[in-house]
Amino acid sequence: MHQALYRTYRPASFDDVVGQRAITQTLRRQVAEDRLSHAYLFTGTRGTGKTTCARILAKAINCQHPIDGNPCNACPSCLGIDNGSVTDVLEIDAASNSGVDNIRSLRDDAIYAPAEVRRRVYIIDEVHMLSAAAFNALLKIIEEPPEHLMFILATTELNKVPATILSRCQRFSFRRLQVEDIEGRLKYVALQEHIPLTDGAARLLAQLADGGMRDALSLLDQCSASGGTLDIDQVYATLGLAGAQKSTAILHAVAEHDTAAALQLLSDLYSAGKDLAALLSELTDLTRDLLVRRSIPGGTSLLSGRFAEAETSALAERFTAPELLYLTNLLQQTSSGFAKSANRRIDAELCLLRMCDPALSLDTAALDARISRLEQQIQSGVPAATAAVVNPVPAPQVCARNEPPPREEGSPPCDAAPVENAPVGFWPDLLNAIRPELKPSVRGFFALKGPVSCHLSGDNVVLVCQNETIRRLVDNPGVGNLIANRAAALLGRQVIVSFKVSDGSGCDGMNQILSNAKGLNNITIK
Repeated sequence: MHQALYRTYRPASFDDVVGQRAITQTLRRQVAEDRLSHAYLFTGTRGTGKTTCARILAKAINCQHPIDGNPCNACPSCLGIDNGSVTDVLEIDAASNSGVDNIRSLRDDAIYAPAEVRRRVYIIDEVHMLSAAAFNALLKIIEEPPEHLMFILATTELNKVPATILSRCQRFSFRRLQVEDIEGRLKYVALQEHIPLTDGAARLLAQLADGGMRDALSLLDQCSASGGTLDIDQVYATLGLAGAQKSTAILHAVAEHDTAAALQLLSDLYSAGKDLAALLSELTDLTRDLLVRRSIPGGTSLLSGRFAEAETSALAERFTAPELLYLTNLLQQTSSGFAKSANRRIDAELCLLRMCDPALSLDTAALDARISRLEQQIQSGVPAATAAVVNPVPAPQVCARNEPPPREEGSPPCDAAPVENAPVGFWPDLLNAIRPELKPSVRGFFALKGPVSCHLSGDNVVLVCQNETIRRLVDNPGVGNLIANRAAALLGRQVIVSFKVSDGSGCDGMNQILSNAKGLNNITIK
């Protein structure tokens, strides 16, 4: 049976441990100078070498021929500890032996002298899983153990270990391994196993391991099973990842507020069997990198390194910091809800919809993102609402309740229907002209009896929406420019296009609409 790579290449001496030089040097010197403590506590994230160093320390203190604090790995003691035949070195999983009775049994056996080696060693893994009563039972013997006894505790959650235990142990904090250290180890293992591993794939696997050597070797083991040269594309395919290029393409669609493109990319990735949780994780990493670039100029050392520097630099300029903060939080919230989700695809699609259009979200983060965008555009001298205005013209005179306005020859009276001065069939003709070019997300709003109606007075084309939600969806430069172009072609003159919300107030309401036709939402074209 094939043995996992992380087991095959588990370090056998302190010199073999990667990325924990300060800890291994201290432990090796303590063994060489016989200045050992009776209790050690190893803490750190998964896969950083806690249990491995505990086993090496147990071998080193019982080795018959130690070499500068390292075990020789050749004497009967070292070999017996490696194969588990030495009963005086016992490894206990606290997750499955968390009760007080288990610790009482351990305490009763610990008082006896070792039968095969110099010192009896108890390695308690995931010690934070012990119950309160079990910790209390362990407290006395870990404080004053017999001369022949040593405890080595390991945990990933230091905050759950009582202070009374912490104060009786020498504590060593194992740090996350650097990408470069993991990458070098992966290349060494690949060379020994005759795995054709490219530099890019080794780098990607090291980044995906998130500081854990065991995770990195497990990923290498999984990806190499398909055979052939192991490159970046093979890693993406095996692990179900979208990849940096696809993730960046989705963020480009979000920057352009192109909901259709973003959803199409998601659909393509879903059809290709990509893991949606992994996709959102990649997008989170990307928005995080963009936020770092936006907030800390020159902080390239803080980037994840998974995305092209030139690409992220250009993409970061298209967002404000509050927008990126909103996107990152939204992605994290969606990812955290996947565990209880009935349909992950729908959750991911709703997430992309809110990313493309923050107006669909009512929380303060979305509002802050929208405000920051407006502030940036105003500071740059191109306000968002007027960015598409070309050669604005004065608004026409409109009806007042008590004062008849001056009217151009041929213009309708105040009480005339709003479209009576338009050519016959203007609105149906305009609909036929614009509908084929509208995006599917807004096309349904434009129909003869739809929620958007058209009013024409002079050079003003006013699109009146039934409510504010519909106005937000259709009021954008792309739709406005399209309507202005097609209306100008039908009428033979320049027009002003504006979007308003219906107030049901008849001619007086239209007067107010037309009087504001030169407002921020107007789009003018010749």
